[in-house]
Amino acid sequence: MIMEGLDIFCNEHWGYSHKNRRRYRMKIHEFQAKKIFADYGIPVPAGSVARTPEEARAAAETFGGPVVVKVQVHAGGRGKAGGIRLAQGPQEAFLLVRDLLGKNLVTHQTGPEGTLVRQVLIEQSVAIASELYLGIVIDRSLGLPVLMASQAGGMAIEEVAAAAPEKIIRAAFDPSAGLAADQIRELQSSLQLGADLQESFSRIAKALARLFVDKDCSLIEINPLAVTRDHKLVALDAKISFDDDALFRHPDLKELHDPAELDALEQEALKYRLSYIKLDGNVGCMVNGAGLAMATMDIIKHAGGSPANFLDVGGGASAEQVEHALCILLADSNVRAVLINIFGGILRCDRVANGIVEAAKKTSIDRPMVIRLDGTNAQEGRQILEESGLNFEVASSFDDAARRVARCAGR
Repeated sequence: MIMEGLDIFCNEHWGYSHKNRRRYRMKIHEFQAKKIFADYGIPVPAGSVARTPEEARAAAETFGGPVVVKVQVHAGGRGKAGGIRLAQGPQEAFLLVRDLLGKNLVTHQTGPEGTLVRQVLIEQSVAIASELYLGIVIDRSLGLPVLMASQAGGMAIEEVAAAAPEKIIRAAFDPSAGLAADQIRELQSSLQLGADLQESFSRIAKALARLFVDKDCSLIEINPLAVTRDHKLVALDAKISFDDDALFRHPDLKELHDPAELDALEQEALKYRLSYIKLDGNVGCMVNGAGLAMATMDIIKHAGGSPANFLDVGGGASAEQVEHALCILLADSNVRAVLINIFGGILRCDRVANGIVEAAKKTSIDRPMVIRLDGTNAQEGRQILEESGLNFEVASSFDDAARRVARCAGR
């Protein structure tokens, strides 16, 4: 429940790290999330975005005293990677930002290539007494949003869930009703909050639940939610992801998307409404349907291969989209073999075959390609491939396709 969808499959199930889950939940930067928090009455530190060292120095001068310099990238683990630093004054902020901008920050979520630092958040330093965790995700088994809280703030919540699950308190709530008073009292008691913090915590928890529903979020996290030395609660970090399928209701949120946080192939896929996520393996995968994509990646792994991507052309893809999808797969230099696994329903197999042939005519296909077509017009699709004169391996079954492509990639 802590990590959703592709996070579970790619990080836990296969042990892969990958940089973006854009097609399943749109991420925004911390400074953008804090602006939304402030709109909902959730307290955040005073801060300013800087894109040059001079802007960082000016912001630090405005706040006075120590400031925190926070790299703004769509990746967790920034602190451990050196992306969050304390500056004692304006000149030190200037030097830190000069050192960070234009460099690649490498965290456990970016992969070895890292991600380019283009902007930082300069925040007024806060005197911290203790740290809490507060977040909301969807519990798929309950079909409800669940607010999670823990006294182990500042730590990776996945590690807490694995090592000490009893430290995470959960409260599922009805989206139309929000958090109930007795749920909030139970959370306050479990977190051992003093009387001076209970009203503030209640406001923050209710606001977080309202924000989650109002904006069609898939994830909200405050880690840490700081208890300050003067007995206040402040959201020191902010993470929000939105359900892509609901963005049509929120044109203002779509404007917050930062395409620079996607790599070139993922940006190209978005142009053609393709669901593409780059992974770390060497077998390119093209499928139609997210469930089939998951099953395909599983069986490739089982056959000894390693998926290089998640690419779903969808149920109504045109031959042109199939062509572009294949070009995107072949543009990845890590791909040593390609598996096209299509089950024809709404998407006819002959349309897929035509797209493959057209792409092959325009692109130099210099790597082995295994194709498995089944379902609507599968026979017609196979005939198009056979008559094309191109060199494809046509698999007879799902298992056969996985074995063939794993063998090709391992040559």
